[in-house]
Amino acid sequence: SGQVRGLCGTFNGDQRDEFTTPEGDVELGIAAFANAFRAAGACPALGPGIPDPCDGFPGSRERAEAACAVLMGPAFQ
Repeated sequence: SGQVRGLCGTFNGDQRDEFTTPEGDVELGIAAFANAFRAAGACPALGPGIPDPCDGFPGSRERAEAACAVLMGPAFQ
């Protein structure tokens, strides 16, 4: 506790500083925070919206919805 820093947060119990960039700034938005850790040219910068993870993996949405249906079904109520 209190010895980590990066994309996984600070783990110090203070949620106000979870989006601390490598430069020490605290970003308010997810995209700006993630872009601060992006290696230049390695991947495109994130826009202001959060991308849908299923868009990059064809067929994943159907598998995820089937798995969620089991978790939301009568066996787990």
